[in-house]
Amino acid sequence: MTPIAPLRRRLGALFLACLAAPSLALAQAPYPSKPIRLVVPFAAGGAVDTVGRVVGERLSTQMGQPVIVDNRPGANANIGTENVARSAPDGYSLLVAANGVVTNNTLYPKLSFNGLRDFVAVARLGYAPLVLVVPASAPYKSVPELLAAARAKPGDMSYGSAGNGSSGHLAGALLASVGKFDALHVAYKGGSPALVDLIAGRTSFMLLNPLEVLPHIQSGRLRALAVSGAQRAPMLPNVPTMAEAGLPNFDASVWWTLLAPAGTAPEVVAKLNAETRKALADAGTREKLGALGAVITPSSPQEAAAFLKSESAKWEQVIRAADIKAD
Repeated sequence: MTPIAPLRRRLGALFLACLAAPSLALAQAPYPSKPIRLVVPFAAGGAVDTVGRVVGERLSTQMGQPVIVDNRPGANANIGTENVARSAPDGYSLLVAANGVVTNNTLYPKLSFNGLRDFVAVARLGYAPLVLVVPASAPYKSVPELLAAARAKPGDMSYGSAGNGSSGHLAGALLASVGKFDALHVAYKGGSPALVDLIAGRTSFMLLNPLEVLPHIQSGRLRALAVSGAQRAPMLPNVPTMAEAGLPNFDASVWWTLLAPAGTAPEVVAKLNAETRKALADAGTREKLGALGAVITPSSPQEAAAFLKSESAKWEQVIRAADIKAD
């Protein structure tokens, strides 16, 4: 006859095992086992949104789960960025980050999150070079001529941007620093009015994505002096790089990196990195991103993290030296 107490213990253990079985199965489910949310901290239709949708679509096809783009614009990308920083580190909330993820902590000292500490880098996606453009009516036809004119009349130069702390603002400050001249920054409420004033000759220069200014260059309303990056832009093959134009220390671009909340499991990060690299190698993806003027930059998580750290240090120095304040 079986003693009552041991029988109860065995039945209790069996009951607990049954309870644990669904949780164990869930924990062992291969990643991803449900839709992934891809947060874009900008409005739909812009470059970051397009990059997110192109990469997200390919990731969805490869991984067999929906990748849903969630646009959360506002506060110079801080709203969407914070949303992901506060999300569960389970691989189901990701961020398509741009330059602001490493510059905003310096521009906004009271942010409740940190762009480096609160995220883990998954992979770099790519970058778009910036083209230095001046009005067609401007007398200077090269970077050395622009620098000579700026140094001859200190403070006479001005440049517009989409707003304080924007990539165009910071790139202009960097150009003035490495070019050793003074220039007045004019902040606009968006890139379009800034471009209108540049074409009209009310400002001296701007730094923009080639895609934004190509029609104006082709129509003769703007003149391209140089492009950033290590290589010439395919859209502007006759325009020299900044290094070729005499400014090898000018390094500025608009870039995109895939991030996950800090604490995301290394195996999930590794899976996402492998799938992202595969997506970036896809011919269709490369064609779509190339149409944006993007240069694809596949990387390991470690390389992406090192890139973010380097960019953070560089732009913090530029922001503090130029005493740049966000609105």
